[in-house]
Amino acid sequence: MSIRRLICLLFFSAIIPGFAVLVQGQPNIIVFIADDVSWNDYGCYGNEGVRTPNIDELASNGIKFTNAYLTASSCSPSRSSIITGRYPHNTGKAAELHLAIADHLPWIPELLQYEGYYTALSGKNHMKRDDGSHEEFWDHEDGGREPGNRGGEAFWVEVTQNRPDDQPFFFWFASSDAHRQWDADEDWKPELYGPMTELSDVTVPPFLLDTPETRQDLASYYNEITRFDYFIGEVVKELDEQEVLDETLIFVLADNGRPFPRAKTRLHDSGMKTALVAHWPDGISDPGTCDSLVSVIDLAPTFLDIADAEPSETFQGVSLLPLFQNLETDLRQYVFSEHNWHDYEALARSIRTKEWLYIENYRTESAWQGPADSVRSPSFVQLLEKQKSNSLSDAQKDVFLAPRPATELYQFQDDPHQLNNLVEDGKYKGVLRALSGVLKVWRLETGDSNPERISQDQFHNETGLRIFEDQSFRGETPGESNAASEINRHGPR
Repeated sequence: MSIRRLICLLFFSAIIPGFAVLVQGQPNIIVFIADDVSWNDYGCYGNEGVRTPNIDELASNGIKFTNAYLTASSCSPSRSSIITGRYPHNTGKAAELHLAIADHLPWIPELLQYEGYYTALSGKNHMKRDDGSHEEFWDHEDGGREPGNRGGEAFWVEVTQNRPDDQPFFFWFASSDAHRQWDADEDWKPELYGPMTELSDVTVPPFLLDTPETRQDLASYYNEITRFDYFIGEVVKELDEQEVLDETLIFVLADNGRPFPRAKTRLHDSGMKTALVAHWPDGISDPGTCDSLVSVIDLAPTFLDIADAEPSETFQGVSLLPLFQNLETDLRQYVFSEHNWHDYEALARSIRTKEWLYIENYRTESAWQGPADSVRSPSFVQLLEKQKSNSLSDAQKDVFLAPRPATELYQFQDDPHQLNNLVEDGKYKGVLRALSGVLKVWRLETGDSNPERISQDQFHNETGLRIFEDQSFRGETPGESNAASEINRHGPR
């Protein structure tokens, strides 16, 4: 809380009973975060096979961002990055899956509590600190599941109904949809969600095989997204009935791409790009489609900005508030992303502009086949069978490619799936030199590192079955040797 507001609150609270209404002018904030959903798997982003009427409605009356990117296509590193407003290697050990955020770093709910906000987490958490103190950041926390509704959304409406009415609120509504194993099909309620997805409605990307097994895999995934969308709609209806919808900033996004080969954990758009929808009638004066580059580390400073609070010195992002007033504003030239250990050994970095994606891979000997749950999927099994008979397309072969190239360069306009690596094309030497130089500066300024001993594969790369039961083998995390969790420099933007 700012000094000015604190002095006012203490003064008026002393002379006027019940002066807590001072903070009621602050907007409410809700983050709806899906689990493993790619950016183009919503109706408003062009996938007509997925029914997302509620997200589509929010987008039509808010802002649909078309160039929003994650910092990691990996569950807990991505969430830890968003909640702290920092790059994964600047969060401490949390740069790798399942590990803890450095204890000294503030979280968004903690900072908003200082501003008088009521905070709640309902659904998947997957974020932690070594000392366990994150529990006090949430005034309410639940796992979001009950029999018949295992998607993580079971208590969203209840939390919204039972909030204090004399405080602004920050809700982190974290679905388990659409993480494998699928359970929406088993728990399906047609009276709520409508009909299940037909196989003919599925769009099969070029790096998967178009088989009935793959189509069913994708259809079940689509059903999970529809369930996620339904509960967003229920919360929006409740906000409307409470007459607080207009004063509530809503963001809809996902932590990483779909849990299929060449998506989740990838630095390519299928893994790292996210749908991002913002809805806030009282605060967005220029609704529509926004093509400006956005990083998810920009959410944290945005929340503090609209709460009229000073941003934490630990934030590495920039507030998106200017975009709410003018969609044409350019806040960034670059966004940066990381690929660290997620079930399998990995270390790679990327830089994006509106036109280019450049990747550097520091563990080229390993394939990027996806996480273990993806490797166990019917879609991967289909690819594996065809791979053994050498009958895959070039896009599908990339799932198994090893060694991988040390550098990759893609132009978005002509290559939306990033399948044509332009590194060897002499016409783009200048682009390569410029992007590699900016990426190097970012790594140096933010304290990134390339550890010699990083965590090894924990699962078999063809079966997805666990190799090590003991997880104590985890190695040095990127940035650890440079004490990067203590570095607040944000690097080029």
